[in-house]
Amino acid sequence: MKFPGQRKIKHYFPVNADNRFDRESVAFGHVNTYVTGIDQNIVDITAQVDDNLLAEFGLQKGISQLFANNDTAERLYTYLLNHNLIEEEFAGGTIGNTLHNYSVLADDCSIQFGVMSENIVVGTSAYRYLCNTSSKVDLTHLQPVAGALGRAFALITPDGERTFGISSGRMNELCEQYIPEDVIVEGSALLLCAYTLANPDLPIYDATIKAAKAAKASGVPVVLTMGSHQMVAARREEFSAFLREYVSVAAMNEEEAAALTGLNDPLLASEKALDMVDMVLLTAGPEGLYLSGYSDRELLRQSSNPIRSGSISDFNRYEFSRPMLRSDCADPVKVYAQIDPYMGGPERISNTNGAGDGALAAVVHDIAANDFHRRVLPASVKHGKCYLTYSSFAQVCKYANRVSYQVLAQSSPRLSRGLPEREDSLEEAYWSR
Repeated sequence: MKFPGQRKIKHYFPVNADNRFDRESVAFGHVNTYVTGIDQNIVDITAQVDDNLLAEFGLQKGISQLFANNDTAERLYTYLLNHNLIEEEFAGGTIGNTLHNYSVLADDCSIQFGVMSENIVVGTSAYRYLCNTSSKVDLTHLQPVAGALGRAFALITPDGERTFGISSGRMNELCEQYIPEDVIVEGSALLLCAYTLANPDLPIYDATIKAAKAAKASGVPVVLTMGSHQMVAARREEFSAFLREYVSVAAMNEEEAAALTGLNDPLLASEKALDMVDMVLLTAGPEGLYLSGYSDRELLRQSSNPIRSGSISDFNRYEFSRPMLRSDCADPVKVYAQIDPYMGGPERISNTNGAGDGALAAVVHDIAANDFHRRVLPASVKHGKCYLTYSSFAQVCKYANRVSYQVLAQSSPRLSRGLPEREDSLEEAYWSR
């Protein structure tokens, strides 16, 4: 387990005798931490096509649409493959992206639940999915299915217009039997996405509910990403009830936050969302990101950064506090932190897909690091109270912001490696602009 962020101090852990690592336990693997997650396994496909092909497969140019049936999507995929029209084919899915990035950042195991084609042919979607997933992500619990994964086609015509076609394939057929409760309850966190809760008639819905119940019963933090703002708006009451019942950490962008809370201001939306969950990660594009949650009044630590006001006065005053579950606070206080995009954001951004997933991976890494450290050193002063994360609100913000930047800079939702050990070249590039 790598610890979160770029630590510049020599001794990050307290070094008295009671706070030293039990190196024998660490060396022989007696402390085994991991996070789990459920996803609609999907592959993102980009291809250059002409207008005639769109018409042939019944796709309306310039919009995002669902295929009428999976057979049409399969015929399109076969055509693109046979005619060498596919430019990119990468593993996707918000939870899949987050688990992959977590494992890259933490150099630690994660376990993914979902479906996988039982017959995998080299060069096809299922093969690409496996190739683009970190070897640290344990896929042994995937449910084998007779058919294709989900596919998201981005078809680019000569005029540069993008047409999107989405086929669910067999991605929603994950059954409850493939959700091992004993694996979930031993994890440091369970990651879920609202997409799997969109249709109660699908098997993956029941699988998600089973996982959430198991995690809640064992005190494992449940992390939920909110999907799309259209879906949140359509099922606002159902999602609100799920958040209150099961979720510890909610991740969303500003549009999803507005759909959930009815408030366009990120701070006010975060404040209202905290009535449902314990911590909120809200990514707001050019405004950077917000992290809000709870801490006990007697444990509040005042920030040494400039105190800022917005729709909430002096909102970042206690950002040096560590997040806690509301139920663990004797006198809970809402705490907020915000950070602008790292170095103003990359100079060129060709694709924003995955930036929020990267930020969430950093937050999950900090939660898992806290669990790891607590298991190794339960007597450490770091665990005098029941904290949710290893670091403060402000430090987690910095880390999430840095990972989000890395995702945007590489134009891919999945990290190929961890963060650089040194930031000198990035700083020089920033000041030379």
